[in-house]
Amino acid sequence: MAAKRAKRYFEPMRYMWEVYDATEQSMAFSAEDRKQWRAWRRRLKRKFMELLGGLDEPRCELEPAVSKRKRMDGYLRERVVFQSRPNLTVAAWLLIPDGLDGPVPTMICLQGHGAGKDDIVGFDDEGNPRAEYGGYQNDFAIQAAHRGFFVIAPDMFSFGERRDPADLEQGRRTSSCRLPSMAGILLGRTVPGIRVYDVMRCIDYLETRPECDPKRIGCMGISGGGTITTFAAAVEERIRAALISGYLAHWRDSIMPMRHCEDNYVPGILQYAEMPDIATLIAPRPVFFENGTQDTIFPIKSARAAYRKIKAAYTMLGIPERCGMQVFEGPHEFRGDQGFPFLEKWLMGVTPTIMA
Repeated sequence: MAAKRAKRYFEPMRYMWEVYDATEQSMAFSAEDRKQWRAWRRRLKRKFMELLGGLDEPRCELEPAVSKRKRMDGYLRERVVFQSRPNLTVAAWLLIPDGLDGPVPTMICLQGHGAGKDDIVGFDDEGNPRAEYGGYQNDFAIQAAHRGFFVIAPDMFSFGERRDPADLEQGRRTSSCRLPSMAGILLGRTVPGIRVYDVMRCIDYLETRPECDPKRIGCMGISGGGTITTFAAAVEERIRAALISGYLAHWRDSIMPMRHCEDNYVPGILQYAEMPDIATLIAPRPVFFENGTQDTIFPIKSARAAYRKIKAAYTMLGIPERCGMQVFEGPHEFRGDQGFPFLEKWLMGVTPTIMA
């Protein structure tokens, strides 16, 4: 009697779903007290930094140079360049609020996909100044400056000025994410890891500036900038509070089933943790999330479920007030109407004590 034939399955993602369902994230958050939390946090943070790649490299001299100073409405805008690595340069806008009389709370502002740092400091698609906040990112770096924060808005790696020549020729909104992402897989590096390292170097630079209070540095971003805000705050303790816009869900529901930019992927991460586990590494520092109900790339049902997990961890630690979320009626865009007051509370009001 002939053996029964196996069923035939041709769909690639069907197989990947089965792999996901059979994978138990070995470092998912399950702590029941602070002792367990500390051990879990050390273990996952170490593994996450390893997967991002390149975060432990010796730091070179910054060699900063400031140019293009221009007086704006309520702030001075400067352009700065500095060395993140010996062979890698960061370009950034600095927004210095008028009337500073000493160090103030400082914000690292990270843009999503678009025209790089210009998208969050008031430039339109032609590179001309906007008359009012605009775009899906709503010029949140300017909003931060108008609220009294000293701001640095760097071009993230492969955005804005930091693109390859062929992409520069394609216009302001063509990123250079794909080739570096694929090359990084071959080299044991990731684009998210390079961007996180750049954030660390931004903090190194900010600590040299008299406008910056180094104990009150926050980080905020939307979309791809929300990704790096999450990742950087998870591993960089000098970030004292974070606002994450348009980046909260489970990777299973957002990054896995959709066509996202290659810069979203950290090889092997789902063997160890899901997105809310990485976001929980930010604890005990304050974090706020905002998500739109019509955000098609980070579904709101998954975002709410992810937030419940993060909030439960903060509650277990006895600090539920340090974790917040706004769900608004709208698409994938920056709002900030609840997020900014949250940042102001924790960075302009009191400085949270980091638990040992």
